[in-house]
Amino acid sequence: MSLSRRVSLRQSLRYRGQPGMLNWALHRVTGLGIVAFVGMHVTAAFGLQQFGGALSAGVTAFYESWPFQLVVYFCILFHATNGARVALMDLFPGLLRYQHELIWLQWAIFLPAYGLPAFVLIHTGLVGG
Repeated sequence: MSLSRRVSLRQSLRYRGQPGMLNWALHRVTGLGIVAFVGMHVTAAFGLQQFGGALSAGVTAFYESWPFQLVVYFCILFHATNGARVALMDLFPGLLRYQHELIWLQWAIFLPAYGLPAFVLIHTGLVGG
């Protein structure tokens, strides 16, 4: 016997989770981003060592581009702040009652710590300097 729910695609894709679920998803995505960056970095370093020359200029230009640096910085900083929040809740189980407040505290720390360097990166990338 199957469930006879008639749910549209739009309704099924609508986000209905809590803030903790958003942090969980972002933690996984940023972790994959860090793994992808490290893998790409190791592969590029190997290629530069073996082939050098023209590959060096392309890889260096890509790594030094401000959009790439913004994404890498977001992944590292969010993963670190969310990991610190999770570690605090693991070390002090009494804090589980205050999970939503800790999420707000995490974002209160993350946004200024990301916002100012992001502003500087974007400003120097667009204006030059």
